Amino acid sequence: MPSPATEQGESTLALWQGAWLAALLTGVLVWALIFWVVWRYRRRSDDEIPIQTRYNLPLEIFYTVAPIIMVIVFFSHTVRVQNIVLDDPTPDNTIEVVGQQWSWTFNYGVGEQDPSANDVLDDDEYAYDQYAYTVGTASDIPTLVLPVDQTTRFNLYSPDVIHDFGVPAFLIKMDVIPGRVNHYQVTPTEIGTYSGKCYELCGVYHSRMLFNVEVVSQEEYAAYVDELAQTENTSDGPLIGGENADTQVGLTDEADEYAEGDAE
Repeated sequence: MPSPATEQGESTLALWQGAWLAALLTGVLVWALIFWVVWRYRRRSDDEIPIQTRYNLPLEIFYTVAPIIMVIVFFSHTVRVQNIVLDDPTPDNTIEVVGQQWSWTFNYGVGEQDPSANDVLDDDEYAYDQYAYTVGTASDIPTLVLPVDQTTRFNLYSPDVIHDFGVPAFLIKMDVIPGRVNHYQVTPTEIGTYSGKCYELCGVYHSRMLFNVEVVSQEEYAAYVDELAQTENTSDGPLIGGENADTQVGLTDEADEYAEGDAE
């Protein structure tokens, strides 16, 4: 696993390592019991008929209860880590991320953040009154700039097909789905340059859906957003793909085709 570059990545790595350690210990125990039973209760002569056991109630209870306990433990730890990654009511920054065929758009908020704004698609309420954005192209890999030691929330949009937004060094990725807004957050702990990409096969040029991540000081991040806001790449709301981001486009088109066929 890569060395985590975010606070949330530490929790993800701990969950991953704990799950593998538990699975390994369980596997070793099961293998040991299998080999012991094969050796201990082997047939020692051709005439011998092993003892026939129809059932063993204590053993059956153990084999039922033990997996249930394991599932409960795994589930509780997974929910704990999921809450760490997904649910921070007061992030320091919010960036609206759009995955489009075949690149990325990053919308940075300008001015004061409204922490009460949510990510509901149809209310047109966003965390900032103004945005500055950068758009990648097939020939220009965009750069996502993040401040170190601050929590940044990503709201994820797609106007066309399912993409997947992830940075290996952050130890998290998430689907970007038309018609809904997924989100997660990161708190980078190390200044540096990282690589990001789309993890979902999204079309012919899926391999070009790359982006770079620059983790900088908080002062440099503020200066970057201010500088970007001085360019023409500004708008009153984030660029999220228009009405296509509000619906599952493929399903809508298919439904329309069926409706037209029925009408005919």
